[in-house]
Amino acid sequence: MDVAALERYLREQGIEVRGELRVDLISGGRSNLTFTAADDMSRWVVRRPPVSGLTPSAHDMAREYTVTDALQHSAVPVAATIAFDAEGAVLGAPMTIVEFVDGAVIRDQDDLAALSDEQVNAGVTELVRVLAELHAVDPAAVGLENFGRPAGFLTRQVNLWAAQWERVKTRDLADVAALHAALVDAVPPESAASIVHGDYRIDNTILDSADPGRVRAVVDWELSTLGDPLTDAALMCVYRTPIFDLVLGSRAAWTSHRMPAPDALAEAYATASGRDLGNWGFYLALANFKLGVIGEGITHRALHGSDAGSAAGQAAEATPEFMAAGLRALHVGRK
Repeated sequence: MDVAALERYLREQGIEVRGELRVDLISGGRSNLTFTAADDMSRWVVRRPPVSGLTPSAHDMAREYTVTDALQHSAVPVAATIAFDAEGAVLGAPMTIVEFVDGAVIRDQDDLAALSDEQVNAGVTELVRVLAELHAVDPAAVGLENFGRPAGFLTRQVNLWAAQWERVKTRDLADVAALHAALVDAVPPESAASIVHGDYRIDNTILDSADPGRVRAVVDWELSTLGDPLTDAALMCVYRTPIFDLVLGSRAAWTSHRMPAPDALAEAYATASGRDLGNWGFYLALANFKLGVIGEGITHRALHGSDAGSAAGQAAEATPEFMAAGLRALHVGRK
């Protein structure tokens, strides 16, 4: 981080910097790098892509900033947007700046231990409500009518993750081919078209520290697009699978037994959104397919020296379980 360049840029954007500008890295690794920048009066969050292992679709700064900016006056809580350097003129890579949102990020089960059962339940209820609010936003009303291509979204998702498997596979797995074929045969008409987050779970939100039943901001929008809202809901449910810990390399808060069961989450979403969960087995199968490929990809990158995470080599151990779960969701037996 070039702190002097960042300070000049803030001033050029009309942001007064009072005193020394201090910058600290707060998260990095497989996701975009996230920094806090603070002077004597204010705090901001600066995001940029990682310095290596760049995957454009997973580190799309323009996408993240565009949707966050569009949702400023919606019912979806997001950080206030400040500036976007699309060309990377300041840091040598695209960069977004938003206001710092103070609150609690519940990433792992140690973080979750600080919450009572009542607070956990209130937080989950609010998470589901906010997701339903996101899916209720009219994209055209917030200037996002061209943010994606909802028609044919499900077919493209099946094809995208099948192609990604071919790029990252470390071995052949019969269940991958079986699940892909079953998904191709089972693609339903899209249930609706909405803004989808693409990675929705508790650790991609900031909760109010004093009241965990209030979401102060939804974050990590780099996978957002226009598509079928039930893909968001199903992925939120499949993230509850304990084997997802292997993909993340930690004991995730969202996989804790203290969270509602996936079926209960699905029912809560259906109630909050008023949406029918028709063809739900397909959506669960697609979510499992996606997470299985992601786990494989993490290990693939580790084997090729692109990922320094200590647990990255084990992430692919989750892949067979996700593929088997996807087949079960479609009631397809092993071949």
